[in-house]
Amino acid sequence: MNRKDFLKKACLSGACICGFASIAFAKEADGVDEKAFQAQTQSLSLLREWISSILLNANIELDKETARKLIKKTAEVHFENLKMETLLAEYKGDLDKFTVFLREKWGWKIDYDKEKGVLIADENKNYCVCPIAVNNKEKDSSAICYCSEGFAEKMFSMVSGRQTEAEVIASVRKGDASCKYKIVFS
Repeated sequence: MNRKDFLKKACLSGACICGFASIAFAKEADGVDEKAFQAQTQSLSLLREWISSILLNANIELDKETARKLIKKTAEVHFENLKMETLLAEYKGDLDKFTVFLREKWGWKIDYDKEKGVLIADENKNYCVCPIAVNNKEKDSSAICYCSEGFAEKMFSMVSGRQTEAEVIASVRKGDASCKYKIVFS
């Protein structure tokens, strides 16, 4: 299963915190109350604007490290809602097998220097895959990348069994060609 299909499945099942896809899916079902659907759509619009405002203000009002600490912690919610522990279970203790999965199923480019304990993970997409920030293109929502750092840390720590530190070194949100992470293993 590739990442897009995984996220789509997670969102359609209601496991994704953004819930956008599940609402869209519900609209396609027969017998959906149009007023209820419009109310849900309006609520989602409010949530998107609210999140966009937080991200924009985090970029403006907070220094980089404070914004990073605050937003990085939000990764836990998305990680749990996507049931990543279940997805990663078969890769625990086998980083090589996991990097093959990332290459083959998610289309990522991986460069791993085992001697230095540094992995560069390139999502290899020309768009932001974040379901939270997907609709906030007109505003600077690059602070959401700190959440991605936390997500990558949790993911690679769980697989490797080692503490990791992740840093977004390129981001579509910041005008780069794709999103890239530098993962440092302790």
